[in-house]
Amino acid sequence: MIKSLISNDRYLRYKIIEDNEDYLVVDKAAGVNLHRNQHAQSLIDVLHADFPGESLHLVHRLDDATSGLLLIAKNPLAAAEFGRLFATREVEKFYFALADGKPIKKQGMVVGDIKKSRSGSYLLSRTRSNPSTTQFFSFAIQDGRRAYLLKPHTGKTHQLRVVMKSLGVPILGDRRYGPSTQDSDRMYLHAMALRFHFRGSERRYLCIPHDGEAFADGALQPVLLNCQSPWDIKWPSLK
Repeated sequence: MIKSLISNDRYLRYKIIEDNEDYLVVDKAAGVNLHRNQHAQSLIDVLHADFPGESLHLVHRLDDATSGLLLIAKNPLAAAEFGRLFATREVEKFYFALADGKPIKKQGMVVGDIKKSRSGSYLLSRTRSNPSTTQFFSFAIQDGRRAYLLKPHTGKTHQLRVVMKSLGVPILGDRRYGPSTQDSDRMYLHAMALRFHFRGSERRYLCIPHDGEAFADGALQPVLLNCQSPWDIKWPSLK
């Protein structure tokens, strides 16, 4: 089921992936704003209108430019439980990104504090007082472009965008951390999968990226096929 609302000449689009008594999982379109900020309406406004009477609670966030899976609790008890799960890092999150160029390394882990710069953006520091941690694999596609399967273990502001820049390959279409003049129809970062235990059972959600010209590239499809069970990949130990 796809819901949409026109606001400020933009479509606040989402697709319902899961709807149960405790939470929603939706596939948010790229460019959709979670909060109003300078917009007349937000995705949260749309969800409140589409689910009248529900007590909706954001339990994590996606940048406006990022597409993919967003988890929303439907009651205070569920919100508290998800708050605990995220705080104790018991929710596995997997993202898929595209970037041009040759990375400093093709797989591994990036650890470091993320600090705000004078420009208002963020940067990766060599210090580790409260570090972000991200694991990743990359896959060659063609013409110098690679796909990245990213597994963040922390949830810092702009974490994956900053990590990709630190690898020397800003996410395709990221005008804040990459070239501001690049010609791209979107920022190619997608929240692809979630896994967690809730109320005694394991929950898994997968949403293959589909919105954007570069995600429709036929050469990308074998890579996406290999990444459809990211929780089954042998990720190296964090220790």
